[in-house]
Amino acid sequence: MSKPARRAPRQAEAERNDRAVLQAAREVLATDGAHASVAAIAERAGVGIGTLYRRYRTKEELFQHLVAIVLGDYLAAAQEGLAHEDPWAGLVHYVTSAIGLASGSLAPIAGTIAVTPEMADRNERADDAVRALVDRAHDSGALRPDVTQVDLELLIEQLAKSPLLEQLKKQGRTDLLDAAMNARTRITAIAVDGLRAPAPHPLPGDPPGYELFSERWEPPPVG
Repeated sequence: MSKPARRAPRQAEAERNDRAVLQAAREVLATDGAHASVAAIAERAGVGIGTLYRRYRTKEELFQHLVAIVLGDYLAAAQEGLAHEDPWAGLVHYVTSAIGLASGSLAPIAGTIAVTPEMADRNERADDAVRALVDRAHDSGALRPDVTQVDLELLIEQLAKSPLLEQLKKQGRTDLLDAAMNARTRITAIAVDGLRAPAPHPLPGDPPGYELFSERWEPPPVG
């Protein structure tokens, strides 16, 4: 039996740098939003700007790749949820996994980058999988009937962005991170319980439309 080919040291280093850049981009976006600079991302990743630009020609290309990865993670979480036999357990798996991805920090770049075919494809597939999760949970009677897919995704976006965690990380308060993570887990559990049927009171207002997501990614009107 032949041994698996070993990656060249240069290739392994390039992959490590790429992972560091992507993680740094997420962290800088969480604090600086759309104003995140390539210099700040490279500094946080511990690489030179030249190294970053050898992998990504522009900041937009970096952000496009990052969004595609996050959408792929959402898709994987939804598919794992659909693999659960119990509709409620599958839905909860998706919600908690998606919140754990902490991708709420990507929202500030909506409308500032072009949507690539890869982004559009992964978004459509993820939407389809989440829709199937919601429909299945509704059909089983586990999910309250007035909760829509958009409600669910907006809830995830809100809980994925934790001001407390971001502040503690910025302050370097690693001694409080475990307690903050535990607090977010408790809040997530409270929110998830609020999704379950039967509901004590109907939800106020009209169900939100999908344009709250889709139109954010359109470039702003000129003039």
